[in-house]
Amino acid sequence: MDAQLVAQVVALAAFYSLVGTGYVLVYRASRVLNLANGELLMLCAYFLFALTVLGRGLLPLMVLLALVLVAVVAGVIYWATIRPMAGHPVFSIVLMTVGLAIVLRGVSELVWTAQARYPLEVLGITNKTLHLPAGAAVTVVEAGVVAAAVLFIGGVVAFLRLAPIGMQMRASAEHPVLASQRGINIHLAFALSWALAAIGAGIAGLAFAANVRLEPNIAEQGLRALAVPLAGGLTSILGTVIASLLVAMSENLAVRYADPLLAGVVPYFIILAFIILRPWGLLGEEEELERV
Repeated sequence: MDAQLVAQVVALAAFYSLVGTGYVLVYRASRVLNLANGELLMLCAYFLFALTVLGRGLLPLMVLLALVLVAVVAGVIYWATIRPMAGHPVFSIVLMTVGLAIVLRGVSELVWTAQARYPLEVLGITNKTLHLPAGAAVTVVEAGVVAAAVLFIGGVVAFLRLAPIGMQMRASAEHPVLASQRGINIHLAFALSWALAAIGAGIAGLAFAANVRLEPNIAEQGLRALAVPLAGGLTSILGTVIASLLVAMSENLAVRYADPLLAGVVPYFIILAFIILRPWGLLGEEEELERV
């Protein structure tokens, strides 16, 4: 395996792991598969695009504000649509997220149209190429998404293990009734899970828009990333990281040694393979998936 292939796999795996971790956070908290995650990814990128009117010099602040906005939107979505459905069949709630995805994409097209945009050009920023040892090369955005994935996933794991609210989130996910009886606001914990998931997806969305393009259809990247938690296990962040490497490797090998058009369908083949052969994923909990 040459160095360039390794660099491409790591960069794509970082993107997938950011989105996949969001799926895991929401599923572990509320046992809901949030199929609107890709739309939150897209929405964050549009938030940043809308904020570019503030100027290039405030880019770090604009990025932070875009992530805060998408986290707030995710939290509001939970409180307004998912919380009232507590006690309903899980399938009904998943269908609700499908409806949310359609609404979010439709609203984005109404507001920003379906025109493809290139945020870095608007900001006058060049996505330079970084030359790595052994002849590999990645863009600045690709290097940034790898660093962001490490920081975000590491931060989430530390937050869940060490922060009081993080431990409350874990308790709410494992035993919601008992946690509620102990005085924990489980709906606040669930809403925070949605917000954190949106931040992870938002970072991925910002990277994709900067490295490729911005249009409503980039929400489909969230659906492709669904292969990662399904392959790694819907309850395992570590499994998601491992699976992201597997999916990224499969896509890059398909592009290099087969047909580049296969890259778009490889994640769906992986989804089907794991549903048939190992539906609980590499490190997931078999009994949890059977409940769904």
